[in-house]
Amino acid sequence: MFQEVPNEVTLAINLSNCPNGCKGCHSPYLQKNIGEELNEQTIDLLLEKYGDAITCVCFMGGDADPRMVEQLALHVRKTIKYKLKTAWYSGKSEFSKLCSINSFDYLKLGPYVESLGGLDVSTTNQRFYRNENGQLIDETYRFQKKPKRHLQ
Repeated sequence: MFQEVPNEVTLAINLSNCPNGCKGCHSPYLQKNIGEELNEQTIDLLLEKYGDAITCVCFMGGDADPRMVEQLALHVRKTIKYKLKTAWYSGKSEFSKLCSINSFDYLKLGPYVESLGGLDVSTTNQRFYRNENGQLIDETYRFQKKPKRHLQ
């Protein structure tokens, strides 16, 4: 199974300076402003390195600057050589009004709530969507494990 985006070979890029502070976060170090600056030139270098091997670029976080995430996603989309899809994993409950959903092929929305679990459990508050012509199609179920059936 492809973990971040089903049926896509995804380059996942972690964005730091997360403002959400979710209890039980799997990457609490990303709440700090750390790492290299991500810009169009950095994206170009990553695409040169991985472009033929991937089908999607997923931005993990970025809620502190949603317009920057959208700008980088649009830059990926206009890179004609690779024709990559774009995804954004946001810890916000609603999509940013500063951006257009049509800048992304996939969206994950919702803060991590430790008692509810992540995308892989049916109790999660998080939702994973596929964007189909501006309509968000909930595909959260694709992350959840199906119970094993036993032959009798």
